Amino acid sequence: MHASALARLRRSLLAAAVAVAGAAVCGVPAAPASAAGGLREVMFVGNNWDGTADVIESSGEFARIGRINVIPDKARRLAEIYLNPIKLAFFLGIRQGPGEGHDQFVDDMYATPDGTAMVVSRPSFADVVSIDLTTGAIRWRFPVSGFRADHMAVSPDGTRVAVSASTSNTVHVLDIDTGRQLGSFRTGDKPHENIFTGGGRYIWNMSIGEVNNDFDSPSQDWLKGDRHITIADASTYKVVRTVDMRDRLDAFGRKDLSDAVRPAVFTPDESKLYFQVSFFNGFAEYDTATDTITRIKTLPKNPATGEDRTTWVNDSRHHGLSVNPAGDKLCVAATMDDYATVVDRATLREGPLVSASKPYWATVSGDGRACVISESGADRVTAIDFATGQKITSVPVGDHPQRVRIARVPAGWTPPAAG
Repeated sequence: MHASALARLRRSLLAAAVAVAGAAVCGVPAAPASAAGGLREVMFVGNNWDGTADVIESSGEFARIGRINVIPDKARRLAEIYLNPIKLAFFLGIRQGPGEGHDQFVDDMYATPDGTAMVVSRPSFADVVSIDLTTGAIRWRFPVSGFRADHMAVSPDGTRVAVSASTSNTVHVLDIDTGRQLGSFRTGDKPHENIFTGGGRYIWNMSIGEVNNDFDSPSQDWLKGDRHITIADASTYKVVRTVDMRDRLDAFGRKDLSDAVRPAVFTPDESKLYFQVSFFNGFAEYDTATDTITRIKTLPKNPATGEDRTTWVNDSRHHGLSVNPAGDKLCVAATMDDYATVVDRATLREGPLVSASKPYWATVSGDGRACVISESGADRVTAIDFATGQKITSVPVGDHPQRVRIARVPAGWTPPAAG
């Protein structure tokens, strides 16, 4: 077959893989019809360094409703770690590396479809657990392969959760109610973000490579490992395609940029993927049908941010990206530059730079009107109006908030006594 025909076929296959029925952009499964009347929409905020998750209102005043202890088994887990020299070495490595001198007790979390449990990935304990929202007890525990658990994603129907096992280059897919592994697939080095697409037919995984070494100059980029997007069939868990952004960035004329895809978000119709890369103050736009990068947006730098890349947290410069339900506005967390901003998707023009302390994530409020960022440097979450780009409110939470997710809990829910 002629090379041009092969290229067209390649693009057609990719378009088919992502243009199936649209996935829920915010990753919020629909509530079961029989339980919808008995559930309340909330937001989970994972406080990574103190091992708790705050439950806040999903819109309006974003007031805190309660707090959940996600490490009730801490003593038992630590005993296991301290009795195993290899586990201890990795545990301490996580503390001194990605944990910035702290243990990482909660990375990501979702609610079960019936709203009775929170499923949490715990990096330092290398596992995923299900926490009963009434009693605070652990329902099930799944130790991931390797020594660290990372980002998760929940399927649109809420029945499956995919978790990155960052030191074994594996994504595990679990039954959200039982913790039973349904399948797994291999990824590039250090799997990070996961996204279900095609109405739950595919899983996209972004690997970020080695972020704990100091080979951070562009000339040393090759020492960061194998970084690519892995697209897997969510039924067979077979890899159907990989996408290395290196060639696409080079073709766009940006050989200077890393190809380590960090937070990423699809438009509602999945025709465009927006993604951040290591060390860059901005983001790229990728057209899924043509398999090309179509635009790159550079955002303002904070003059107070030092240019020594080795001082930036886990190779991030900007880390956090969301899109509103209409698909016409993006929200960017400019982590090392200490601001967040709403960007018009048509023009890529940024709005006001809203001051924020090390914002680490960006998501969408329950009513779709606000971008909600976690300010890991100030222990609070802040809501920004998509329409005006202006700050709405800030709410105090626990130590070092990172992931923020829409969830549902039983109506009238109160936290367990220990929370």
